[in-house]
Amino acid sequence: MAGRLEPGDALDEAELARKFGVSRTPVREALLQLAAIDWIQFRPRRGAVVAPITLQRMVQMFEVMAELEALCARLAAERMTIAERNLLKQAAQACAREARSETESANSRYFDANYTFHELIYLGAHNEHLLTMAIALRNRLTPYRRYRLRSPMRLKSSSREHDLVAKAIIEGDGERAAQEMRSHLTIQSALLAELASQLPPSYLEGVK
Repeated sequence: MAGRLEPGDALDEAELARKFGVSRTPVREALLQLAAIDWIQFRPRRGAVVAPITLQRMVQMFEVMAELEALCARLAAERMTIAERNLLKQAAQACAREARSETESANSRYFDANYTFHELIYLGAHNEHLLTMAIALRNRLTPYRRYRLRSPMRLKSSSREHDLVAKAIIEGDGERAAQEMRSHLTIQSALLAELASQLPPSYLEGVK
């Protein structure tokens, strides 16, 4: 998720076992679990490697993510407690502060604040199945979403969009909350081209 391992990087069982001070059995089990959720792939003569995705699949995943989070936002507007709405307001304000910051670490801090903002909305929907689906897909897209937020201009626009989502949820307007969240996450053609140009070549594989 942090991007320290890029798509295509090898995951050696023996090396990982030594690093974590365990036998190879739990390492192998962990790799199988990661393969089951498409985070890694087992390749002939290479073993386990971090999995890239095709550009087409990345677009499809962002489309699903936009709809899942739109549903979370609509339900959150209907179900969030007063305390949860206050936390959401504070999270949006934290994003705004980081978006205005010009320090070198602002991007990293914004990403963390952004993650918190969205997670509060997942939790505020009060639907365990939806929460599991949203977190799983968001985690799979996290390395790609990091690159989408590298631009200072994107940070500012992202923060403004957060304000619109938060306002709709706090006011209890489910349909508007869903639409604002959908607009926030939908990647238009121009943004897709920009994102694809920012990603390291290893992050995307050709359509086979």
